[in-house]
Amino acid sequence: MPKIDPKKLEELKKALTPEQYDICFRAGTEAPFSGEYTENIQQGTYSCVVCDTPLFLSDTKFHSSSGWPSFWAPIKGVLEEHEDRSLGMARTEVKCVTCGAHLGHVFDDGPKPTGKRYCINSRALNFVKK
Repeated sequence: MPKIDPKKLEELKKALTPEQYDICFRAGTEAPFSGEYTENIQQGTYSCVVCDTPLFLSDTKFHSSSGWPSFWAPIKGVLEEHEDRSLGMARTEVKCVTCGAHLGHVFDDGPKPTGKRYCINSRALNFVKK
């Protein structure tokens, strides 16, 4: 459930693109390889498109060939995880701890040092170049 006042949610519905709103508040996903940050190699910080909370540093981004931006670790304390069985399989959904926006999922097939792959929708992110 979003951690946002219902009135604010209506404002966000107007401020975000329909795809961003669907991803962040209806747990949608963008098509693989369609997101603007999938191939981004610039240095900087990725933040939540809804509340601008910093989520990932570019130093933790890696090329996973999954079709979505992938990171091996978030900034400490900015994500919450929830079990997701929506597609008939067990996955772990990740949300922004500040606003509750759906960001993507985390899997246990990433690189060292964490072994995690945070598979995140580009449209749920903003990027600020270093």
